[in-house]
Amino acid sequence: MTDLMKIAVPNKGALAEEASAMLKAAGYRQRWDSKDLVLTDEANGIEFYYLRPRDIAVYVGEGTLDLGLTGRDMLLDSGAEADEILALGFGRTRFRFARPVGSGLGEDGLGGLRIATSYVGLLQSWLDQRQQSARLINLDGAVESAIRLGVADIIADVVETGSTLKKAGLVVFGEPILESEAILIRRRGSDPGAPLDQLVRRLSGVIVARDYVLVDFDVAQDDLDAAMALAPGLEGPTVSPLAKSGWCAVRTLVPRRGHQALMDQLWSAGARAILVTDVKTARL
Repeated sequence: MTDLMKIAVPNKGALAEEASAMLKAAGYRQRWDSKDLVLTDEANGIEFYYLRPRDIAVYVGEGTLDLGLTGRDMLLDSGAEADEILALGFGRTRFRFARPVGSGLGEDGLGGLRIATSYVGLLQSWLDQRQQSARLINLDGAVESAIRLGVADIIADVVETGSTLKKAGLVVFGEPILESEAILIRRRGSDPGAPLDQLVRRLSGVIVARDYVLVDFDVAQDDLDAAMALAPGLEGPTVSPLAKSGWCAVRTLVPRRGHQALMDQLWSAGARAILVTDVKTARL
């Protein structure tokens, strides 16, 4: 029996549900019971291991597992010998500094400040790159309470909507430390070969399906160039003659975001019978 490729998947938290959903959409088996720690997908030659998201980069970096799905912030914070292969397009967050409203702290640099964070490795690396020095306070969650409780001057944390910070009387400042999202990682210097290539193709196909829609429309030959300029597709649209003289049928792939506005623009350009279809998966 051929050795199975071992892949780590988040077992809980913000990334877990979407990671499993993406793997299912890509044609891989996933667990039904959240208590299962290992699942074998013999048809695809893979064993999936369900682990704490923060531990995944460590297992992959040590070579215990071949690949993993985790957050970019967690990979960089771990310092593991692992590299990002593919951004997966979900779990997007920003890692930012925050301070009490009106305090002005941090505007002239971070030197001497106490910074509370759950990402000491990531933040220390950021500070080292900029030759800045600060005292880092390592906390495991609820970082926004650190200032009120007197253990920190400012915080550095993952920010999604900012509502939690606002309730704590804090405001973000400075440029984002990191733009994070779910990623596929592998051990640095490793080459899992064909199984990895297949996984990347499948996941990329799911990403395309989520980010794009297929648009079909009819348009007069005289208006074809204007319509194609609005919806050029990835490698050019497919154009076929219609039975109606002087008219064409056009099929093209367009970004999902903004497709309603695009339909309005196509209509104004002379397109008719405009149809939008979801894409389940793709190979590009």
